Amino acid sequence: MANFDLSGLRAPASIHVDRWGLPHIRAQSVHDAFFTQGFNAARDRLWQIDLWRKRGLGRLAADFGPGYLMQDRAARLFLYRGPMEAEWSAYCEDTQETCTAFANGINAAIDEVIAGRMPLPEEFDRMSTAPEHWAPEDVVRIRTHCLVRNAASELARAKVLARADAETDLLRAPLNPSVDPAEWQLNAGSDLPADALAVLDLAMAPVSFSPERLAASLEDAPRWSQVNAAKTVIRSIAIEGSNNWVISGRHTASGRPIMASDPHRAHAAPSLRYMVHMTAPGLDIIGAGEPSSPGIMAGHNGHAAFSLTIFCADQEDVMVYDTDPDRPDHYRYQDRWEEMRSETESFEVRGHPDQVLDLSFTRHGPVVWRDANRAVAVRTVFSEPGTAPYLASLATMRARSFDQFKQDATRWGAPTVNLVYADTDGDFGWQAAGFVPRRTGWRGLVPAAGDGRFEWQGFITAADLPCLDAPEAGFVCSANEMNLPEEWPADVTVGHEWFEDLRAARIAEALAAGSGGHDVASSCALQTDTFSPFAPRLIALLPDDVTGADILRDWDGRSQAQSAPALLFELWLSSHLRPALLKRIAPDDALRRYLVPGNIPVITALLEGQHPKLTDRAGLSTQADREAFLSDTLRRAHEEAKARFGPAENWAWGQLHQGYFDHALPELSLGPWPKGGSSTSIMLAHYEASDYRVRVGASVRMVIDVGAWDNSVWINAPGQSGLQGTSHLDDLAPLWAEGQYVPLAYSQIAVDAVTEEIITLSPA
Repeated sequence: MANFDLSGLRAPASIHVDRWGLPHIRAQSVHDAFFTQGFNAARDRLWQIDLWRKRGLGRLAADFGPGYLMQDRAARLFLYRGPMEAEWSAYCEDTQETCTAFANGINAAIDEVIAGRMPLPEEFDRMSTAPEHWAPEDVVRIRTHCLVRNAASELARAKVLARADAETDLLRAPLNPSVDPAEWQLNAGSDLPADALAVLDLAMAPVSFSPERLAASLEDAPRWSQVNAAKTVIRSIAIEGSNNWVISGRHTASGRPIMASDPHRAHAAPSLRYMVHMTAPGLDIIGAGEPSSPGIMAGHNGHAAFSLTIFCADQEDVMVYDTDPDRPDHYRYQDRWEEMRSETESFEVRGHPDQVLDLSFTRHGPVVWRDANRAVAVRTVFSEPGTAPYLASLATMRARSFDQFKQDATRWGAPTVNLVYADTDGDFGWQAAGFVPRRTGWRGLVPAAGDGRFEWQGFITAADLPCLDAPEAGFVCSANEMNLPEEWPADVTVGHEWFEDLRAARIAEALAAGSGGHDVASSCALQTDTFSPFAPRLIALLPDDVTGADILRDWDGRSQAQSAPALLFELWLSSHLRPALLKRIAPDDALRRYLVPGNIPVITALLEGQHPKLTDRAGLSTQADREAFLSDTLRRAHEEAKARFGPAENWAWGQLHQGYFDHALPELSLGPWPKGGSSTSIMLAHYEASDYRVRVGASVRMVIDVGAWDNSVWINAPGQSGLQGTSHLDDLAPLWAEGQYVPLAYSQIAVDAVTEEIITLSPA
């Protein structure tokens, strides 16, 4: 048993770490619960949260040198710079007190590390750096790890429209609802360079380390301002979805509601998510959050269960300005030249004097690109009070009724989410939430002129967005699909780029079919469902005599790790069929780069004979043409599978498709684990054809038995801890890869039964 005397703690507290690494915090006040949560986050994830903080505040170069100076500048462009009074009051009454207690808890742990009473994580030694103390404002001002959209898509669409047409762009991002062609006349970005948003990409990118970057000189610093595979990983919003659902007790075997949650994000070591249990007078919450933030975003509070998925509303716009050639810091707005706001900031750089750089802002947001006559700024909700990612969960996680939950959700700023709720009184429902810009006369799908014609008129919030309150169907669910109701006004833009991958339809079908018999096990099975709804549709198009068709026709469409047909199908789809089709439609490399890898639902529909303009362009307007194309690509995939993996009886999807968890220091990355699922299954396990590594999916999965809390289950991969050499670093990854779960102990009796370590904390 470890004991710590801590300044800032008001009364004794304890952390009971269970056999799966989940910390159960027991405190005598809400203040001490959040203080202890911060202490525990630093105890288990100090390197991770310290790196996140330095990245978000633009302090990487202070630790790692000139190769990080441009990323620091990019990050500072997108920091929240508004009044802190408005920020603190945006979420709930005790936000400032909560964030202060949380930051002080982190600082108390750092003090213990500095004093030698807690170990310094190995990564600091490897990089010759040290953790920094936190200010409460650090918790809320950093916005660049939040999932908002769709600036990058606007620029990509502008480039596709310049080279092709709107129908070709559907291969990149289908639109729902469809858009009048007159919308594309508003495009102000057709001649922008491909890297016009490089600064935004850099601000949003995770931290990477390479010998070349770490050794960069001050003169080399500008070279490290582009995001590419050699430096950092480009954020990929288009595949970061989630699933959740609530089943009414009327439709479960126990008569109790069930809530299921599996948020999808990029896999990493340590995991993006962190499971925690916090108990204090008036507070008893358990579930998943992020280790750098107080509270939880999905889980339960002993009365109500709640979770979220991304609601694909559009919270960004690319604004393009004409600038004055004689005064490049002046841009055209309405009938005048308006001066950009300039802020000069100092950046610490390891081994060098502090560097002073200018940051420029228009009335719409940070300037990310300019030439002699134009400038580009990104308008984003990041600049608004109340848009620290997920922080409104400080209110929603404590709600005791659906009405209160919906009221609290009106403060939810970012990201835009589908919130689901169920409680022990039998109340349940769904609420869309987030700050959605009100646009009049335009839809925000292409870069727009920043001259005053295209402005936001405030925000749509959860008070205006749709909800379902105990629907007759007996369940609510979401999987990032277009779920605006039919009666939603056509002139009120929310978003057009949804996930039309049929996950939501399959979930709804399963929930409707199991009326009366649902239980925790059935929701676990649904979360780990590997069926692709597009596999049987594509296989049905194959002629009988093509090599490999017999293997696929006997397949059930489930991409299990042990499946030989799954290996052949996914290899065919991703390494042969999609690339060959895109090359036919877009032989120009400059165009095709925006369409890769190709939207699977649109490609499937095209090969079924839909999208006649695209089928004509691909030379596939007849069934015979399409059959010949499908046969040729499958034959090539079969040959590749045989060459790489031998006879078909030796094939297994998990030989190719494997789960990895990348660490910022590559030598500390974890994996591989053979993994089922695909890019269109409910158990999403997205990969890229370059290496088939599972890069995006659910690291955390939970199924909550509402009211019988100790029956609930969870998993978080690769493990709860970020400390090298500890048992909880990667102990959950093999279970996660196999679709298994561990118990989510909640009652004190259940927690005590699985506790392996107790850490006691006392006021200094």
